[in-house]
Amino acid sequence: MSRIGLGTLTWGRDTDEHDAADLLKTFWEAGGTLVDTADVYGDGEAEYLLGRLMDGLVPREDLVISTKAGSVPDPDRRFDGSRGHLLTALDASLARLGTDHVDVWHVHAYDPATPLEETLQALDIAVGSGRVRYAGVSNFCGWQLAKAATWQLAVPGTRTRLASTQMEYSLLQRGVEREVLPAALDLGIGLLPSSPLGRGVLSGKYRNDSTPPGSRGASEHLAPFVAPYLDDTASRIVDAVTTAADGLAVTALQVALAWVRDRPGVAAPIVGARNAQQLTAALSVEALSLPDEICRALDDVSAPVHRYPDHDWSTL
Repeated sequence: MSRIGLGTLTWGRDTDEHDAADLLKTFWEAGGTLVDTADVYGDGEAEYLLGRLMDGLVPREDLVISTKAGSVPDPDRRFDGSRGHLLTALDASLARLGTDHVDVWHVHAYDPATPLEETLQALDIAVGSGRVRYAGVSNFCGWQLAKAATWQLAVPGTRTRLASTQMEYSLLQRGVEREVLPAALDLGIGLLPSSPLGRGVLSGKYRNDSTPPGSRGASEHLAPFVAPYLDDTASRIVDAVTTAADGLAVTALQVALAWVRDRPGVAAPIVGARNAQQLTAALSVEALSLPDEICRALDDVSAPVHRYPDHDWSTL
């Protein structure tokens, strides 16, 4: 699997078929394999578009397709992890994708209204039936991930071991380092960081209060997604990334992406590029390794406050 994944959050909505085709072809020609989608992206249009492109542009067998199920358009519930919903959603995903299996299938989020063992049984059924090769979870906090993984490990050979967890992770959002990442490392679960560029903010495009036309920050439905990372704390981190980039003669995007790619436990960051030019810039990070002193400086400027119980009480 490639060390950078291609995300499709905006496909079928902000990204049309022409741009999606350019993105997928550029990704494939650069040796990219992991393409991440979900049944709710573009209300199903992202999967449908990916299926159409695999039909004629890129061979299905060259790609590692990851999709998700569990999000529902119900403001009172939001997530449905029931066996019935998940398996029905999987069949619908396969139909849109035009394939008989997905390589990785994630439960999109934890559903407190459904017993966890029922949710996990859906993964076992999906893998056992051949419709899914590997299973994972997304947006589970530390105890939820540990509980799910331990339940699956309790009956080896019968239950499907969790292979991955997809979580937001970047220099602007390091919350997974408290509990999720230590759990994933201990359990042998690969982390797939989403929004590794801090929802686009770490590229430096929003510096000095600017909002470039065509950016997510200028999009009516994505501006609230970007807004939390436009505060003073984020600004200091972006300045540090830009300074490091200038010193290395690379871009801020490359520095931010290389940092998260090389964190312990990370399998492949998922990049949601808007066009082939952005994607090519992201893929060029393959050849970049950040010097230790740069990593330490970025760690320091972006370090979240971790106290008890993450650290022993005697060190407080």
